[in-house]
Amino acid sequence: MSTINSQDDEDTFKILIATDIHLGYLEKDPVRGNDTFVTFNEILDHAQKNEVDFVLLGGDLFHDNKPSRKTLHSCLESLRKYCMGDRPIQFEILSDQAVNFHYSKFPWVNYQDGNLNISIPVFSIHGNHDDPTGADALCALDILSCAGLLNHFGRSASVEKIDISPILLRKGRTKIALYGLGAIPDERLYRMFVNKQVTMLRPKEDEDSWFNLFVIHQNRSKHGATNYIPEQFLDDFINLVVWGHEHECKIAPYQNEQQRFYVSQPGSSVVTSLSPGEAVKKHIGLLHVKGKKMKMQKIALETVRTFHMEDIVLADHPDLFNPDNPKVTQAIQAFCMEKVELMLDNAERQRLGNPRQPEKPLIRLRVDYAGGFEPFNVHRFSQKYMDRVANPKDIIYFFRHREQKVKNDNDLNFGKLVSRPTAEGMTLRVEDLVKQYFQTAEKKVQLSLLTERGMGEAVQEFVDKEEKDAIEELVKFQLEKTQRFLKERRTDAEEEKIDEEVRKFRESRKENTEEEDEEVREAMTRARAHRSEDPVLVAASSDEELMDTGMRDTGDSDDGLPATVRRGRGWARGRARGARGQNSTARGSSRRGRGSTSQESATSSRTYKPVSVPAKNMSIMDGRLSICSLL
Repeated sequence: MSTINSQDDEDTFKILIATDIHLGYLEKDPVRGNDTFVTFNEILDHAQKNEVDFVLLGGDLFHDNKPSRKTLHSCLESLRKYCMGDRPIQFEILSDQAVNFHYSKFPWVNYQDGNLNISIPVFSIHGNHDDPTGADALCALDILSCAGLLNHFGRSASVEKIDISPILLRKGRTKIALYGLGAIPDERLYRMFVNKQVTMLRPKEDEDSWFNLFVIHQNRSKHGATNYIPEQFLDDFINLVVWGHEHECKIAPYQNEQQRFYVSQPGSSVVTSLSPGEAVKKHIGLLHVKGKKMKMQKIALETVRTFHMEDIVLADHPDLFNPDNPKVTQAIQAFCMEKVELMLDNAERQRLGNPRQPEKPLIRLRVDYAGGFEPFNVHRFSQKYMDRVANPKDIIYFFRHREQKVKNDNDLNFGKLVSRPTAEGMTLRVEDLVKQYFQTAEKKVQLSLLTERGMGEAVQEFVDKEEKDAIEELVKFQLEKTQRFLKERRTDAEEEKIDEEVRKFRESRKENTEEEDEEVREAMTRARAHRSEDPVLVAASSDEELMDTGMRDTGDSDDGLPATVRRGRGWARGRARGARGQNSTARGSSRRGRGSTSQESATSSRTYKPVSVPAKNMSIMDGRLSICSLL
């Protein structure tokens, strides 16, 4: 990695990089409720003190898709406090901003708005926690963008083709092509990469003179056959990839030997799961770019609550624990108490060296009790630490690691199916659970008309995005297609023949995954359109009737948001910002990049024609009767 000698000259970009801030995580917790807001203030304070050119966020700024009023208010307060002011912006934008911000009603960067006084621009893609949803495909970042406090880029709603157009930045003689791609379901994006449906556009002029910076928010580690994005899928002309979504901090740039670009994984700024990756020290990065050279400076976050984790395998201590001893459980409890006390002492020593850290640490002791041992009462154990740790209810985690059995050629090797703690290991999604259920269910209760893939996607939309008509619209859509198929095949109105043709049709859809995804997407589009047209559904989908998913507070609605920042000190901005009175840009954009309707229409997402649907309360059994009546 090339280094920079002079870091504070007119040719050097200074960029503060952070990902996965998860504002609002556990906001109702009396101890940990303010952790995300305090750390976000620290991040922006570092940006202000280091006089960075801009802040770059890699997704999941918010933990919830529909953040509460408290979370939105705290975010707006922080951005206004640290990112507005008189300090001039030293870089200019050369690209067509109508393309870069084509989803926004104000398609230009916020510091070029004469009604705002921005000192530190913030650029951000969306993550999987705060992605656009609903009939209008809006997200919390769009609210911040409309208020003029953040620049949301990297949006793509197309399921056919993605063209990533960079934001072209120039400071002195240094030019940066900033690419961004907001979170997309990993399996879908994986398939689009394989089918060469993802294109990264490059500047026409002097394409080799640009420092290419790409921000992505996807699985980096392999969770399944296609449930991640391999680094080899990305173009080799990229210089640095900022990878969001993964919470373990690996911020030091790592070079991919095959593609030759560097990858920086900043990780999260808050502990959202008590897993080993979260126990790594949290950092943000101060990136210096001059020409084609770069340097990443690690900045440790001092306000993050300390997290200490340790594993115990009881079977590894035969001299201390004998499962045949009637008092072995008491001995195990005393041993665990001693371990927790040692971790608390270590946490206290670290906190004394940094008074900005929260007083109560996070403690997790994982105990493998395989070998004939029994767990003790965790709740009684946790009561002793109510005033000393931030997570007293889940200090101890018991699990059993199954030993591998000798392989039997006649039987399946169940010994290799090692049990994993679900909280620390692989995270199952709703659609995975749906698929597992129907694959293992008895034959009489398996799906005969719908596919597990389509049903899983619809349930995922229902749970994550609160699309209340998702499942119903999918059933209607699949029913219509099946009816048309049977009518075209002129199947006799006999139940056995109908069942056979339906089975063949279902199997053919399962083999064609691309067509299946198209069907699900169209059904979801119809669900949103139906909700936006029906006044009853519009009222039901208001923020006053949020689903209770455990992490979301049903009492906090999104109404009553702070008004858009009214009028900043926008005088004398042409010379100070160096952006409003620029000459013609490299891509022919206007002063604010507006008016490029041809490019804007080229990148618009696919729309679907409305399809007539059966009656609202029609069931699958009604559908079978309808099929017979059609024939």
